[in-house]
Amino acid sequence: MGHLNKTTPEKEGAKRRGLKRRWTLTVFLPTALVLAAAAAAFALYACLVLHGGWEAAAFAACAGGAAIVGVWLLGSGYLRHVTDGLAGLTEFARRITNGSFGLKTEHLPPDEIGDLAEEINALSADVARSGKLQTEFISSVSHELRTPLTAVTGWAEALSYDEGIQGDSRRGVEIIAKETGRLTKMVEELLEFTRIQDGRFRLNIETVDVAAEVENAIYTYSRLLQQEEVALNYDCDEENVPPIMADPERLQQVLLNILDNAAKYGKDGGTIEVSVKSDIKSVIITVRDHGPGIPPTELPHIKEKFYKGSGRARGSGIGLAVCEEIVSRHGGTLQIENAEGGGTIAAVKLPVKQ
Repeated sequence: MGHLNKTTPEKEGAKRRGLKRRWTLTVFLPTALVLAAAAAAFALYACLVLHGGWEAAAFAACAGGAAIVGVWLLGSGYLRHVTDGLAGLTEFARRITNGSFGLKTEHLPPDEIGDLAEEINALSADVARSGKLQTEFISSVSHELRTPLTAVTGWAEALSYDEGIQGDSRRGVEIIAKETGRLTKMVEELLEFTRIQDGRFRLNIETVDVAAEVENAIYTYSRLLQQEEVALNYDCDEENVPPIMADPERLQQVLLNILDNAAKYGKDGGTIEVSVKSDIKSVIITVRDHGPGIPPTELPHIKEKFYKGSGRARGSGIGLAVCEEIVSRHGGTLQIENAEGGGTIAAVKLPVKQ
């Protein structure tokens, strides 16, 4: 889903002033001029034809002024009703755009704004139903895929130990094992996505040694990095890295995903740099590759669900979205940007244990 531009109080006030200015110029001033001309014409008529004197002129002027003030008050009240209603609908639409599907607006008067609110309510309900069906379908298909993928993975591993399989046959077995592992990873990411969507996503928080978790992730991924002929440089001042409160399994999931992306998209650079640092309030884990980087037009969207960039290596489009969810639920931030001199930097910032 796209995102509406964030509206600040200053922007909201500017919009209201702009609408009021347009109403004043296009509605109020022409009406006021017509009323003033009518009052002046009546006063002139009363003085010259009816011989009413100054009393008639004063009455016409007061009546015209009262009519102009009445138009202003009535118009301002209606304008306030319109702007308040539209501001509420804009905020409601923003919440839907940000993922709060199924919400309904408060009951509004039976006018054009009320009709618009009802249509937005119906749209919100339809989007919620569609999202639920999508989540259920993804979950069902992912579960169905796990069993055959597990079987293929098991047979591929068994065949890899058969010394009688050599040459192209062995290379074929290695390709089967590699592609099956990639598909299994995609299935797990889709299952994580469905857990987040339907509220089954949970964290098991405990005291975590960040340096140890990063070292475990590097060790887990070291064999693949060797196969890809990618060197890894690790920098960590363990004595000055405080513990954090986190779910170690989910933290490993984030680290492995970021390392996988660095190896997959930045392997042409030949080197991956991992560092762990800390300040007073947080621990920062950075992973930098020396690949081609991310096109500037794609950078703002890479953490969106199901977004796939233009790179040669493609995934499910879910991994970084799940990582963003995990890090945010830990009270931290995940920032991805292009590095100076080429490559990409992924920085995970997590609060220290209080």
